[in-house]
Amino acid sequence: MINEKIDFEKLSKYSRHAPRYTSYPTAVEFKDLKPEDIINEFKSDKPVSLYFHLPFCRSACYFCGCNVVYTSKADKRKRYIEYLNKELEILSEYLDTGRIVRQLHFGGGTPTFFTPDELKEVYELIYSYFKNFESDAEISVEIDPRFFSKSHMDVMKKFGVNRISFGVQDFNEATQKAVNRIQPFEITKEAVDIARDAGIKSINIDLIYGLPYQSLETFKKTLELVIKLNPDRVAVFNYAHVPWLKKGMRKIDETTLPVPEEKLKIFKYVIDFFENNGYIMVGMDHFAKPEDELFKAIEKGELHRNFQGYTTKGGADLIGVGLTSISETENAYFQNYKDLKNYERVIDEGKLPTFRGIILNKEDKIRKYIIMEMMANFSFDIKRFEEKFGINFFDKFKNEINELQEFVDGGLVEIDNNKIKVNRTGSLLIRNIVLPFDEYFKKMKNQKVFSKSV
Repeated sequence: MINEKIDFEKLSKYSRHAPRYTSYPTAVEFKDLKPEDIINEFKSDKPVSLYFHLPFCRSACYFCGCNVVYTSKADKRKRYIEYLNKELEILSEYLDTGRIVRQLHFGGGTPTFFTPDELKEVYELIYSYFKNFESDAEISVEIDPRFFSKSHMDVMKKFGVNRISFGVQDFNEATQKAVNRIQPFEITKEAVDIARDAGIKSINIDLIYGLPYQSLETFKKTLELVIKLNPDRVAVFNYAHVPWLKKGMRKIDETTLPVPEEKLKIFKYVIDFFENNGYIMVGMDHFAKPEDELFKAIEKGELHRNFQGYTTKGGADLIGVGLTSISETENAYFQNYKDLKNYERVIDEGKLPTFRGIILNKEDKIRKYIIMEMMANFSFDIKRFEEKFGINFFDKFKNEINELQEFVDGGLVEIDNNKIKVNRTGSLLIRNIVLPFDEYFKKMKNQKVFSKSV
């Protein structure tokens, strides 16, 4: 698939609104759930992947779709750490914290908005509960280079951090001003140098195309600067402008956003640029060096997808801790409160701060297996599915196969008795290709709640 040509005309033709499928069912389907509804989900001996949400930022980046608390007050950070401790204490009543830990990830917000001493306190807290980390566990953190120092790195190195993702988005000054995130190249380079000097061998750079004042010419300059940083991975996301969902986006002048044709030109150039510079496209929006484990995983058909995006660490229960964190087990998804007041209130009552989610029924699990397998690896082993679920695939999904026919006719998908296989152009439209298997999407009244693939 790597050497196949991409048909960009088909990208435009077949692109439509669809979920990003970091889960199935998607978070849109989450309903009210009480802590007692999900307590049984912790009774497992599977490894765990830990996600800690550190929600604070000093100011808003207008493009951001994350759940963030804006503050400059140190006492809020201190108080938050106290409640993380309380939450872990409650969680440890239901979850065996001696289970193997496969991943530990800090997201935000801006994790490094916490001081080095505060981060040290958080790490010590986690390691006091979870002591059984795999020798090759992935310990990662998302970093805003504007809030990062050698002192931060010293703490992270001490606690085993081995992968860092730096948020860049764009180096164009007009774009940075329009989204309220001034971040000169020199600041980012200094942050990357600190990480490299500390021996971090897996560095990711996050970019976004579709932001204000972007054009093919301006984004070319950003890419030339990014390549100087020599990242091991790059994620290039399509900006989803949803001001009806995210208030910060209302501050963006929509007349300054690039038109779809320009976005497609940018995306096409991005693919050519990174492949010409020795990277290989992985998934819908990631690029990795050939020696990176992401690429090795997709070669073996072992790539996985969850709320943190693509990962090589499958087979684990995802346990989210902190404000707005989402957990994923074999039978359920569940999410913590999104506002500090309720998060603290429920914890003070001695309960887990879960407020919504979904318990998966048998049909959900069957369709989740298909959708997530195709989303991650762009192929689906029909025989393996039939052995796992004891179901004749073609009998059960007759209608879905009919719906896939337009992609078969378009040369994007091949279906035989053993496999569904998506070609390279189809991999960029995979969100749309898996739609026939999504029962919930078909019933939605407003499908534009999701962004388009391209």
